[in-house]
Order: sequence, then C-alpha cells, then structure tokens
Amino acid sequence: MSLQAVLADIAACRACAPELPHEPRPVVRVTPATRLLICGQAPGRRVHESGLPFTDPSGDRLRAWMGLDYETFYGRPEIGVAAMAFCFPGTNPKGGDFPPPPRCAQLWRPQLLAELPKVELTLLVGGYAQAWALGDRMGPNMTQTVRAWRDYAPAILPMPHPSWRNTGWLKRNPWFEDEVTPYLRQRVLEILRP
Repeated sequence: MSLQAVLADIAACRACAPELPHEPRPVVRVTPATRLLICGQAPGRRVHESGLPFTDPSGDRLRAWMGLDYETFYGRPEIGVAAMAFCFPGTNPKGGDFPPPPRCAQLWRPQLLAELPKVELTLLVGGYAQAWALGDRMGPNMTQTVRAWRDYAPAILPMPHPSWRNTGWLKRNPWFEDEVTPYLRQRVLEILRP
C-alpha cells in the first residue's frame, strides 16, 4: 500500500464516529519526504477546526522548543505530524481533552509508519505516545521517560506535551529546557540542512 492510499483511508475513517460528539475530521500531515515525525496524543479543538496540526498555543511552544518559525514548520516536507489519534476526542467535564482512543493507533499506526521509511527522529510528545511507541522500554512515568531521553536518542526523543497545562511541570523540571531543547534544535537543524 502506498502512503497516499493510507492517507486516503485515514481521511475516510469513521471508526470512532459513534463515540465522538462531532463529525470525525482526521488530522495527519506527512509526506514521502518526512524525516522528523512528531507523535502527540490527538488534535485539540482548534486543530479540529483548522485541520492543520499544532495550530494552537501548544504548537507555538513546540515550535519554540524546535527553534522553528511557523512557515518553516509547515513549509518543510521533512516535518510530519501523526498523533496517536487523528481526530479530536472531545472535551471532558473538567475542560481538558479526552485521551486519544486506542482504536486509532491500532488501526492506522503500523500501516502509516511502514510508509515512512525516511524518518530519522520521532518526537514522542506526551505519555500516550511514549507508552505506545516504547512499551516496556518506557520509564515508570512520563517525567522519568523524558529524563532518560539520552537512552532513546538519536532516533527517538520523548518529550512532555507542550500544552499550557504543563507549564507547572516545566517550572519544576528546568533541565528539560536546559538540556533537551538545545539537543532537539541541533537535531532539527541537521535534519533540515540541505
């Protein structure tokens, strides 16, 4: 199966439609040239509305961590985004997003990843992506997994989610922005270098 065929099937997917409070709108952005793959948890409401990944404050923070501006982030085919779930899962009663339904990753990730052979670096953004991709290689929690980032480099980089909800985590863990983001920026430069 080609990448275009997999993406067409993902775009047509309605597997979670009965559980969603809205019409499914799968959001995934990859090309045959993808060398840096960003795997988050699921699109938020703003991304659901825009149809473009990370068009929200989380995206602003992620791009800052990567050392990229908006135009480069969306303009370079080497950068791809494929979350654990491709559709916005809805808002929970406390105002946050529901977790990504596991069905999406089970249905689509093996097929999609098989069509992305040029990926050199995968950013595992948040605990859901880390748990799926790392399995028993994941630390006891997201913090410990990110703290052990060197154990997964150079092909994988576990990261916290760039959500504003993690601002407190970032303040308690300044080593992330002191150690991990400089490494991330260097890797991004290497991948995007002509």
